[in-house]
Amino acid sequence: MEKFRYAARLRGIEISGIRKLFEAAGPGSINLGLGEPDFDTPEHIKEAAVKALKEGKTGYTPNMGIPELRDALCEKFAAENNLAYKPDQVIVTAGASEALHIIMQALVGNGDRVVFADPGFVSYGALALIAGGKPEGLALDSTLHIDLEKAKEKMDGARIVVLNSPGNPTGAVESKESIKALVEYAQDSGVTVVSDEVYEHFIYDTTHWSPALFGDDVITVNATSKTYAMTGWRLGYLAGPKEYIEQSLKVHQYCQACASSVSQYAALAAYTGPQTCVREMHREYRARRDFLYEQLRSLGFEFPVPEGAFYMFTPMARRVTEEIIRNGVIIVPGEAFGANAPDYARINYAASMDDIKIAVERIAKVVR
Repeated sequence: MEKFRYAARLRGIEISGIRKLFEAAGPGSINLGLGEPDFDTPEHIKEAAVKALKEGKTGYTPNMGIPELRDALCEKFAAENNLAYKPDQVIVTAGASEALHIIMQALVGNGDRVVFADPGFVSYGALALIAGGKPEGLALDSTLHIDLEKAKEKMDGARIVVLNSPGNPTGAVESKESIKALVEYAQDSGVTVVSDEVYEHFIYDTTHWSPALFGDDVITVNATSKTYAMTGWRLGYLAGPKEYIEQSLKVHQYCQACASSVSQYAALAAYTGPQTCVREMHREYRARRDFLYEQLRSLGFEFPVPEGAFYMFTPMARRVTEEIIRNGVIIVPGEAFGANAPDYARINYAASMDDIKIAVERIAKVVR
């Protein structure tokens, strides 16, 4: 008899390869692996957190989040996404990660299929497995966008399809026509759409379209992490049909109770305060994207220019990826993002321009 026993559903789940690289980065390494903005949280947001602390707003909040933040999020959805959510359709969570977790727990039954882009964000498959579901990848085309016809075939009989636009790790932004077609097909097939929109404010050459514009059976997930450089604050949210919110709230109540009170007041300042900080980050990320893309192309790498987020998903043999890492540039091997990307690497350009320039010099020594 085994002395230390654990749930069988965890046996097919590995620790995130991204986190392994982050924690293993040695001194002097340029870390282009972890998807984290290099900007500090804007001052007015930090000041709101300090104010909340001084006022003693450090206790439990309502499970769904403080009312004023949920009001602000509804206003954000109306103004930026043309979506009409009410406060009782919004749950404030401990990051988008918790939002995705409670959705999976609330909607996915044993053996239910959960489909998402492959390559795609590492959490989707793991969270589906933890919920007892069966993760399956959606094939991408040569431009790293979802292959619409193959996606329709894969969606038949599925419980959830996760859409992530702009995409991690690809930086691809799906067109209005593609998102509309995917959502309408999902609705006709009885498949719930979960839309992960955490990179919506970092799009450079096209426009963001929220899937909830095109159907009712859609849950929208977002967070402050990327938009306001608040990764460590762990503040996300989900919005959707009230029936799903009620079931997701049950999971949220017992695994989390509520998001951090101080983080909620900081997020309130983020969404109701000046947005110049977001525009400044957008402008800087675009400059870094353009620089890094041209440099990688000059080194012989060929791939579509990423339209959003802050990643380059670059065709790269695994031995080259490993050599680049050994030479002090932390990038993530493509296999971390699914079965369809073993000969790719994700390079994060949410790092300083100085670090990106040093990284390019080190990469050039490997590939030349």
